[in-house]
Amino acid sequence: MEKLINVAINDFKLVFRDKSLRIFFVFPVLSVLVVLYGFPYIANLFPIIRPYISILMMSATMQNSLMFGFIYSMVLIDEKDTNVAKVYGVLPVSNFWFVIFRLIAPFLFATFFTIAMLSVEPFYGISFVSNFYYSALAGLVAPLMVLFVATVSRNKLDGMTWQKLFNLPTSLPLLAFFVPASYSFLFAIFPTHWAYQGFKRLISGESFALYLLFGFVYTVFLISLIAKRFSKSHFQ
Repeated sequence: MEKLINVAINDFKLVFRDKSLRIFFVFPVLSVLVVLYGFPYIANLFPIIRPYISILMMSATMQNSLMFGFIYSMVLIDEKDTNVAKVYGVLPVSNFWFVIFRLIAPFLFATFFTIAMLSVEPFYGISFVSNFYYSALAGLVAPLMVLFVATVSRNKLDGMTWQKLFNLPTSLPLLAFFVPASYSFLFAIFPTHWAYQGFKRLISGESFALYLLFGFVYTVFLISLIAKRFSKSHFQ
């Protein structure tokens, strides 16, 4: 356990030593400020946008996960480039659980900043408990992105390309709110669909627990699936 904690701490240090990654920690703070000040300003300036504030909020809540997913995927890609991954591969611990443990940090960071964002939003007055449940589900997108990008990328340049491509299926389920309800199931394959649908019902005062629960189980399943593949190739 001590070795795993040291590796997690080392991951964090690597991020702050890399100037190109360190700057990305500013963006989650900026996103909170945009929700607190920018969204109300735009809504007052352009009243026609008000019906779509919920859509903007959904998109904003995923930005923290995408940001920390990108940051930590670069850490894993870098250790693959420098062959440090092979050194980690000889540690007396399951490669799978070693990978899972290292996903805790991006998950916690993403969840924390999403909670902060929804705590200051001035539109819906979301309770802390509901905020926590939704933010935890949104936060799971970070480790999912870490694993996906790090698995398919050969180097950091590849990683940046795949990161942009990962954004597409993350945002695509928002289209479900612009098509007839009978077609919304077409977006169910994307894990963020369940988070967005749960959020819409949350702010509407409807029952949302089933959406968040299914989304949580589905996303954890995808993370486990990709983690197994990643752990088999990353340490070779």
